[in-house]
Amino acid sequence: MSPVRRLLVALTTLLAVLAAVAVVSLLVGSAAVEPAAVLWAVLGRAEPESLESVVTVGLRLPRIAAAILAGGALAVAGVGFQALTRNPLAEPAVLGVSSGAAFGVVIAQVLGLSATVLETLGLAVFAFAGAVLAATAVWIVASAQRGLVIQTLLLAGVIVGIFFSSAIAVVVSLVDVNRLGGVIHWLLGNLAPVPRPSLALFAALAALGVWLIARDARELNLLALGEETATQLGVATERLKLRIFLGAALLTGAVVAFAGPIGFVGLVVPHVLRRIVGEDNRVLVPTALVAGAAFLLGADTIARTVIAPAELSVGVITSFCGAPVFVYVLRSQRRPAP
Repeated sequence: MSPVRRLLVALTTLLAVLAAVAVVSLLVGSAAVEPAAVLWAVLGRAEPESLESVVTVGLRLPRIAAAILAGGALAVAGVGFQALTRNPLAEPAVLGVSSGAAFGVVIAQVLGLSATVLETLGLAVFAFAGAVLAATAVWIVASAQRGLVIQTLLLAGVIVGIFFSSAIAVVVSLVDVNRLGGVIHWLLGNLAPVPRPSLALFAALAALGVWLIARDARELNLLALGEETATQLGVATERLKLRIFLGAALLTGAVVAFAGPIGFVGLVVPHVLRRIVGEDNRVLVPTALVAGAAFLLGADTIARTVIAPAELSVGVITSFCGAPVFVYVLRSQRRPAP
């Protein structure tokens, strides 16, 4: 099957899955709303102040949109980091990039940013800066030896993640909790409804990050052959690595700014997709965008319904799914000693 046909088949299937998950997420929740009432609310036929309209349009739809954006962004960021390092275990949370972005957001919240769209953009800037700082630190430590050794990369990610998690704990301990705007709950990953102006900003930042990675999908395939080979085939490898690095960091920072640090989406989704659509990044990037959206939306639906009317943090659900996958991929990467 040609890459184009494989892409069309995969996207059609995944879009159908995403639509089904979105419908289920729209219909279920702690507030009992009849399916017909949900439909009327979505079509704008319900009274604006009615329970159906408030729950469906004011709460569930924005949350669904935030989950779709965050899931797609994290999955594409995972594909980018994995292609960049040629390591299937590379993922924003594993590499400590999410912790760096979270530290940036905590600092921004201490400075009073969070309310208006302009301040939300400030949160995203701080998150992006933290993500870049963490990813750069991991890259420097992991590339101290020749090449990017899997064990060195993972150890560097763990160390950087612990460092920024400790820095967050210090800030939380020193600052009045009232100034942090519920940061403890947010640090577990929280897909609360995002206001429309902020949601539009989230979508714009995510689109830019996805574009930076998707535009170089063919070159990423060549990079998988090795930097020297890719250079001989006409790829400007240093510029390519910089663009992918910035794109993945931007996606991670945007998600952390608007939804908190949510782990393992960028590990689970690309790993499963490679078993289905193969290693071609021209197919993997767009399918990861849709599959990541469906995965995180499904996880969030479970998180807010399994113990309703209370709810779990979505990061807990993704971690339960991601930990076994991480162990499996780690074990599969081991090679017997010569």
